[in-house]
Amino acid sequence: MHCPECVKEARASQPRTTPKIVNAFRRPGDRPIVTYTLIGINVVLYVLEILPVIGNVVYSHLAYAPGPPYNYTTTMPWTMLTSAFLHSPQSIFHILFNMYSLFIFGPQIEHLLGRGRYIALYLIAAFAGSVGVLVLSPGSVVVGASGAIFGLLGAYFIIARKLGGNTMQLLIVIALNLGIGFFIPSIAWQAHLGGLVGGAAVAFIFVMTRQRSQRRVQIALVAAVAVALVAITVLAVAA
Repeated sequence: MHCPECVKEARASQPRTTPKIVNAFRRPGDRPIVTYTLIGINVVLYVLEILPVIGNVVYSHLAYAPGPPYNYTTTMPWTMLTSAFLHSPQSIFHILFNMYSLFIFGPQIEHLLGRGRYIALYLIAAFAGSVGVLVLSPGSVVVGASGAIFGLLGAYFIIARKLGGNTMQLLIVIALNLGIGFFIPSIAWQAHLGGLVGGAAVAFIFVMTRQRSQRRVQIALVAAVAVALVAITVLAVAA
């Protein structure tokens, strides 16, 4: 005899399972405040960039130009990070595409990692993108969040791969977007590559040090990645 209440009770008693990748670090539920803040900063700076006079000041003090005649790596080293929050004022599609990508992937990774680790991942990936430009194309002037976003893609790939998720579609997305940069001169594939490697390295540390007892080791290893990027920067400048 069919019993609706019995069916409800049976369903309620069954354990609910979720993919490993969801439970890897924390359960999603909090609003992705960091992602929204990052998008907000990018939008505000873009508005300032397109304003007369102010735009030139913002661009000249925050964009990254590693090679001559500017040599910002030594004269304005903060631009290795701030350039990741600027976008080309000549094309609104630059910021629209990057912010859309951040809006799609950012909240998922923020939920997985938590805000602190997510911020560390994003900033190190952004820094790694600038290091990639310094090493591979020092004559460029670079702006854009692409390096940091590729870092998020690399991190998501590492996390999903380690925890048994399906990574084929993500791998195709990464390969296509990375490949496009080799054929369009205005795209800094060097920043994409640097950010991808930096983000993947940090994510690998996160998945290998997930236990609470490994927290200090995790912090030390992430700091070591940042120090390594600084060392590469110093060596590249000195070369």
